[in-house]
Amino acid sequence: MNGNNQERQGMNQNVQESGISAKKLSIIALAIALNVVGGQIALLLHLPVYLDSIGTILIAVIYGPFYGILPPLLYGMVMGFTLDIYSLYFMPVGIILGLTTGIVSRALNLRGRLIVPGALIITIPGTITSALITALLFGGITSSGSTVIVQILNKAGMGLTASVFVVQILTDYLDRLISLALVAALLRAIPARLYKE
Repeated sequence: MNGNNQERQGMNQNVQESGISAKKLSIIALAIALNVVGGQIALLLHLPVYLDSIGTILIAVIYGPFYGILPPLLYGMVMGFTLDIYSLYFMPVGIILGLTTGIVSRALNLRGRLIVPGALIITIPGTITSALITALLFGGITSSGSTVIVQILNKAGMGLTASVFVVQILTDYLDRLISLALVAALLRAIPARLYKE
């Protein structure tokens, strides 16, 4: 019995020394669940946005860039190996979003009136990455209805990657703006002691 207590204390000490507390682990798990639920709602309702990065943005705003990469990394691996292989291909987009959001949220208050320009700043790096993946790996074709617009722009001489970027920047920006607004509302509604160390 005493040996079990010492073993548990040793494990707790190791977790605390690594910088990831039980509270942080719980909130990261919640963030992954938010990504899954948001993505499924958007898919079921055929929304023009994805809503699968709310949890990523939440973690990045609260804990910074390092923790911001964890939800998309774990979400991408779980979804990629179980339900949706394409999640693996687009996992770098979420990782870049988490990293960028964590960095930008340290410089700007992404919870206040800077949400609008902040959403654009955190959108651009991920959209460039997503456009490259979509163009190079999938020929610009996705399950989205925007594929038709991409093909029209491409045939008009814009180029495939540029065509994908132009179309995606609109939906990605709207998605990030909605996600930031939801995260800001959530952080205003819950006491800081629930997520702060």
